[in-house]
Amino acid sequence: MRCPRTATLLACWPLLMAGCSGPQDYMHSGGPGARGLAALGWPALVGLLAVSIGVWALLFWVALRRRGSFDEHAPAEAGGGQRWILWGGVAFPVVVLTALFVGTLQTLASYPMAHEKMDEPDIRIVGHQWWFDAQYLPGGSICGTTGGDLDRAQALRPLGERAELMVHAPSEIHIPVGRPIEIAVESHDVIHSFWVPKLHGKVDLVPGHVNRVRIQADQPGVYEGECAEYCGVQHAHMRLQIVAEPAQQFVAWLNRQRESAPPPANAQIEAGRRVFENAACALCHTVRGTPAHGQIGPELTHVGSRARIAGGSLPNTVANLEAWVTDAQSLKPGTQMPSFRQFSGPELRALTAYLQSLK
Repeated sequence: MRCPRTATLLACWPLLMAGCSGPQDYMHSGGPGARGLAALGWPALVGLLAVSIGVWALLFWVALRRRGSFDEHAPAEAGGGQRWILWGGVAFPVVVLTALFVGTLQTLASYPMAHEKMDEPDIRIVGHQWWFDAQYLPGGSICGTTGGDLDRAQALRPLGERAELMVHAPSEIHIPVGRPIEIAVESHDVIHSFWVPKLHGKVDLVPGHVNRVRIQADQPGVYEGECAEYCGVQHAHMRLQIVAEPAQQFVAWLNRQRESAPPPANAQIEAGRRVFENAACALCHTVRGTPAHGQIGPELTHVGSRARIAGGSLPNTVANLEAWVTDAQSLKPGTQMPSFRQFSGPELRALTAYLQSLK
């Protein structure tokens, strides 16, 4: 019997380990916020495993030991076993839970969540069903309108009138690597939760209330995030990316995002612009530098430069963009994006070319 049991355990082991790997691997932190949580989580996890093994060992010992008969045992009223109750049922839980409680308070105290402990937010993140809108606030330090150390003053200096422009980055948040970013989170509709496992814990986005969080990425890279609070039928497809990059690359990206949409480069793109402006697209989306000033959906001024579309759920490819425009409801049922089946083939190709050109 041992061989089948061993084979079963070995077969299940990769499945168990699969939950601890991948782009959202919370076991390996990428910043001080997640590192502080891991410092609390690892001892708790190891302790839980130790207690679980001990409990199972006791259960097996009780189940397998020789039971004898009632004649061989003292009567129930004779007492005994109080030590098991005192140490295993009282002392041990009190010590473990007290240690976890104290450790949790110390961890929470290291995170500046109160407004008086934090600077003005650099980014406001607004949750929608079902996408995140990152708004880079002109008063934030990473937009270059406040003072700072020498490197920040050189790399993130004010950029004239463009510094007063609020930059929108739906579902794709760029940050400079190696420095704390102050974020304010709120919700447009229902309760959402901002969670980037490698950078920090979960922070709720509550309608009518602003929460705060500070994140920092130690290394350049793309950090996957998602909504961690059930918010409707497309909750599983509400995702985001944190792109951490060196300061100069971040500034170059921010400068591009401040620009208006580029003019059409050829006749097909010009035709696509006309399709976009004459259809219902312009009623819901904004493209700066054009008559499109819709406020319902994500801003599309630089949609062609983003890695994903549809609230972070689809790669930004021509095929996915055409499918999303034509029948968004089949890809993300319940989304506010309607399906546009009225476009002809040339119109759809021109519209897609126009959207891809917005970089």
